[in-house]
Amino acid sequence: MPAPETTPRPANARPVLGHVNLMADTLIANANLDDLRAIVRSMVASATPGIAAALTAAARDRLQQTHARGLPSPGACSLFTPHGAPTPQLHDILRRARALYGSGMGFASLGLLACAVRATLGLRWEREGELADVLAVIDADVAQAIQSCKEELESGRTSEGKGLNELRSAVDASCADVEGWGGEFPFERAASSLEYWKL
Repeated sequence: MPAPETTPRPANARPVLGHVNLMADTLIANANLDDLRAIVRSMVASATPGIAAALTAAARDRLQQTHARGLPSPGACSLFTPHGAPTPQLHDILRRARALYGSGMGFASLGLLACAVRATLGLRWEREGELADVLAVIDADVAQAIQSCKEELESGRTSEGKGLNELRSAVDASCADVEGWGGEFPFERAASSLEYWKL
């Protein structure tokens, strides 16, 4: 029987996507998270043209489908215990915000970060300590998310500043709250990023 005719594919043509090879799917389904992270980092660092862009595009597609399910309900921002210890819900919100802004969806992350900032209202903290460290992390996340928003606008993926007003309001409320009890404002980087980037 003669071999079936095949048309050679040009060297620069993209492969047809539609399914995951069975062995690759088995690996994805069974590898632990640390191994998957190492594998993905290795692929992104491989310098294969377009791999990082393909990864973030696939991440954005997935996160656009699942983001609404991860939004906290209004008034459900009890992310700290009454004594100021972070709850697992805070870590979950920050993880989701990082996935969003890390994949170039900065504006989508702002509502989650505003919730984290607003959850600090009424708390008291010392200059040094666990809570001060957590607040510094949130501050850094807000600054990174704002940078992601800038890149999102520059790329043309969005033309609106949705979520910025909510974040500004939360940061301003935190500033007023901290001034009221004489503490050290924890969101200086966030406030500066918002101040220098007006939309």
